[in-house]
Amino acid sequence: MLVTLEEAVAMINEGKILHFAADDSLLKKLPKGKWIGGTTPYFMSEEGGIQTKDRLFADVLDFASEAKISVYGKYNVFQIVEDCYDNGLILIIMPYGSAVATKYAREAPEVEELLMHPTIGWISGFDLETGGEARVYDGETGEAFTDKAVVMHIGLPEEKSAMINMINIFSDDKTDPVIRFSDNELDIRRCTVNGQEVDFSEYIRKKRTDVRLPLVADYNGAYINTSVREVSDGKVSLYAPVFKDVEYRFAVNVDDYAKEFRDRIDSAGARQPVLSFNCILNYQYGKLEGRKTPPYTGPVTFGEVAYQLLNQTLVYCEILG
Repeated sequence: MLVTLEEAVAMINEGKILHFAADDSLLKKLPKGKWIGGTTPYFMSEEGGIQTKDRLFADVLDFASEAKISVYGKYNVFQIVEDCYDNGLILIIMPYGSAVATKYAREAPEVEELLMHPTIGWISGFDLETGGEARVYDGETGEAFTDKAVVMHIGLPEEKSAMINMINIFSDDKTDPVIRFSDNELDIRRCTVNGQEVDFSEYIRKKRTDVRLPLVADYNGAYINTSVREVSDGKVSLYAPVFKDVEYRFAVNVDDYAKEFRDRIDSAGARQPVLSFNCILNYQYGKLEGRKTPPYTGPVTFGEVAYQLLNQTLVYCEILG
């Protein structure tokens, strides 16, 4: 829910366990308490998609039986699986463009222990028009970081469990050539297309690919997106890495992005998600400003975490039991 600074301060002072998303000018004014937060001015609220620097988005994590906050760098970020509760939820926020986010993006799919512990989160960002620096906050110490991951380990009552899910409107175009990459990379120069090595940026230009469509990998029916950030001479930069020896194709074209997104939300069937994070590319391409996406409310993010880093998805958590 969107709240004023005064309402957020009151919630912290009441001792609530909280997750915040807001412009940095608001987060830095919050008192110390049991909360973590990240920067973004974009939100999916009960009022609809909105950009604001005057209010904060707050999630009251009243389903938690206990919680502890930890901060990790790129060298120890996967210690999150050692520090978590046996029955719980890992909530992680990482700054956009940081070394820790890059490390997590490249290596999380290879950390099998992550799949044993429900893990959800997001990449913090900034105003796309004015620019800025993405930050995350440890509410217990009041510290802000541009190069660390802040994590809230949430313990759940014995009869409860957390379920992580995602909504993705894309699937791969089976008529498209298969694209493979030689390493886990964020910046691509060469790749193979149907077995032939090519310059990736030149391939995209010649094919006139709509780069609003992500690369998609089919993991046994679960489609994972990798979105294109920029195509320049000789290089293609991505929002999340591609992975070695995985088959990719560009996504099937979506005629009405906003309608398809709305239809997928309606069919997802979530009743009471306690956390949800929606990609900035969905917000932009789906023209979500002013549009409501019930029951999914939360920050609009520069990347989503559902165990691994994702793009152009909505991820959410439900508490079962």
